[in-house]
Amino acid sequence: MCIQHPSCLTDEQLLQQCELRLLRRGGPGGQHRNKVETAVVLTHQPSGVSAEANERRSQADNRAVALFRLRCLLALHVRGELLANQPSSLWRERRVGNKIRVATAHECFPSLLAELMDRLFALEFDLVRVALFFEVSPSQLVRFLRSYPPSLALVNQHRQQLGLHRLH
Repeated sequence: MCIQHPSCLTDEQLLQQCELRLLRRGGPGGQHRNKVETAVVLTHQPSGVSAEANERRSQADNRAVALFRLRCLLALHVRGELLANQPSSLWRERRVGNKIRVATAHECFPSLLAELMDRLFALEFDLVRVALFFEVSPSQLVRFLRSYPPSLALVNQHRQQLGLHRLH
């Protein structure tokens, strides 16, 4: 697993680096929705990245959702240090043949995304070289990025700046 990236920290370690705000939010959810502060906003202090969850009536549920969203956003916007010349054990476990097997909602998704983004930045968004590194097909990397639309949008933004074609 990646050790250097904040998306890979335990819940407790990540929460220690965050400011937690509890808010009231309007909208559907029943008569108790606006009476208690169930909305959760987490801000990662070192990076300034924030995530919010307010769709559940339980503060604990919203905190768990906000924490997962924060991990995904950290994977996109915070670059970690590349320590290895091969994919992490997590990547190797999730690779079956030349395919990546992980659901977007799985707890290891943000860590995989962080490792992929770090490698994409390091190899200047050269999809073929990154695919060779992870021992998967380029189309599998695109499928992985497409499973979390903000990641594909960010990659395409950087590829466009480098004069490379958009991924679809």
